[in-house]
Amino acid sequence: MTIRKAIGKVHLWLGLASGLFVCFLGITGCILAFQREIEDATQSYRFTEVQKKQVLAPSALKAIADKELPGKSAHSIGYEPGRSSMAVYYDALPEEYYYIVYLDPYSGKVLKVKNMEDDFFRIVIMGHYYLWLPPEIGQPVLTTATLIFLILMISGIILWWPKHKAAVRQRFSIKWNAKWKRVNYDLHNVFGFYMTWVAIFVALTGMVMGFQWFRTSVYWAASGGKPLVEYYESFSKAPATKTEAPIPAVDRLWYQVQQEFPGFEGSIEMHPPEDDKSVLEVAMNPTTDTYWRYDYRFFDQHTLQELKVDHVYGRFADATVADKLLRMNYDIHVGAIGGLTGKIIAFFASLIAASLPVTGFLIWLGRRRKARLST
Repeated sequence: MTIRKAIGKVHLWLGLASGLFVCFLGITGCILAFQREIEDATQSYRFTEVQKKQVLAPSALKAIADKELPGKSAHSIGYEPGRSSMAVYYDALPEEYYYIVYLDPYSGKVLKVKNMEDDFFRIVIMGHYYLWLPPEIGQPVLTTATLIFLILMISGIILWWPKHKAAVRQRFSIKWNAKWKRVNYDLHNVFGFYMTWVAIFVALTGMVMGFQWFRTSVYWAASGGKPLVEYYESFSKAPATKTEAPIPAVDRLWYQVQQEFPGFEGSIEMHPPEDDKSVLEVAMNPTTDTYWRYDYRFFDQHTLQELKVDHVYGRFADATVADKLLRMNYDIHVGAIGGLTGKIIAFFASLIAASLPVTGFLIWLGRRRKARLST
């Protein structure tokens, strides 16, 4: 058996083994590609007209949202010009819940209380990430399928590579006027070739999210051999004497941020402390179409002293090249790193990826029938 035939066998059996998973990931990836655009077009409560007056402080918006969800803990209060404020309520233990309360940031009017467990895109995301199984089961299964898909793309390029110059032109075009078997063969080979150069990045970034060993290896390589410092929780130091401040700490930090960055046009998330040991966190994103440029800052809630962190998700100005690469991972995965054009490319790459197991299966089925008839 030649090397090319051996690679063909590997390509065939890995494709049959992972085809359904690849097709599923491709379809759900297509659905998620324009999530933000679809939500903005269909959910009017996400927007609030900009007014020439001060928005309400985080504690005021939190107090209003708390009345809508009694007994639940606010994770963050978000602000963005032209958009409604979002009070996010999330916890995993002892009771898992995920709600978003949309509020008018000027009046505090509740516009929508949304249970994210019933949200369409949230449901699709849980399938795309975990196959609607417990994360410790679903994530390894889908990430392994992604790894197999990566091998399929590499072996597919080897098999696609023309044996001689006369076949080069044929490899780049589809013969639409041929019989359907030939058209199907061309769809698999030609579309697969063009898709590979985008989908390979989608697969690699998916593996970064799904495999911890791959994530740390990518960081190690990008940083020149430095280990990855994962996110860790910071804590506030309890004061010797406890005094009740006239202004809540989260509001004092909010006013401090307003003075430090007057006229900031991006999004700001204020994370109120859960208890006396929790820190205050402010997350600021100057470009709301992507996530990688977020500036994460942590403060002692009692003194408002900024706490330095050395993990990936700290100040953007302190981020290394390897840190930024890891931060970009999600934006690369969904194509947002390239703006709307990048999302369109990612959409079609996912669509073609979903079709490859189907066209590949039809090629195999046709050859199998032909072999039976010849015996």
